Amino acid sequence: MKCIVGLGNIGKRFEQTKHNIGFEVIDYMLDQNKFSLDKQKFKGAYTIERVGGEKVMFIEPLTMMNLSGEAVGPLMKYYDIDIDDLVVLYDDLDLPQGEIRLRQKGSAGGHNGIKSMIQVLGTDQFKRIRIGVDRPSNGMSIVDYVLQKFSKQEMQIMNKVIAYSARAVEAYIESSRFDHVMNEYNGEVK
Repeated sequence: MKCIVGLGNIGKRFEQTKHNIGFEVIDYMLDQNKFSLDKQKFKGAYTIERVGGEKVMFIEPLTMMNLSGEAVGPLMKYYDIDIDDLVVLYDDLDLPQGEIRLRQKGSAGGHNGIKSMIQVLGTDQFKRIRIGVDRPSNGMSIVDYVLQKFSKQEMQIMNKVIAYSARAVEAYIESSRFDHVMNEYNGEVK
């Protein structure tokens, strides 16, 4: 079973913020397929569905971002999901808006949600889709910036990025070849 995780913070005040772009992709995929996160266990909202013949678990942690691993780790253990089947979607300050980067492993790069995942899972050897949100250019703190809602103009770009990221996840589910998906989807969203 594949496990697709979107990172974000729970609650209305965090909707459509830069830090919640992982949730946005999961929500988009659920809407497109008429699925819903109809189960809760171990601090996670999730569903298990069939996508193109493949069994897939979609997860949104019900913890705050910095504790994401506390939801994902126990769910993966309970359902006996292999680390090779995990893909995590999250915001990345080091990429410009309009770009995504797919990676098969790596450090947290300063992202607290990924730090939590690595700590709980005991490895950094999991697939991820980093979604560019850019860095603040006006002296705003990182915390204020990532918790800021996208402007209307930014949201026009990010809606394309969300759909593109979802297509990358679907391509992985269909092929199980993340290396091929990386070659096709890394870079600027078209």
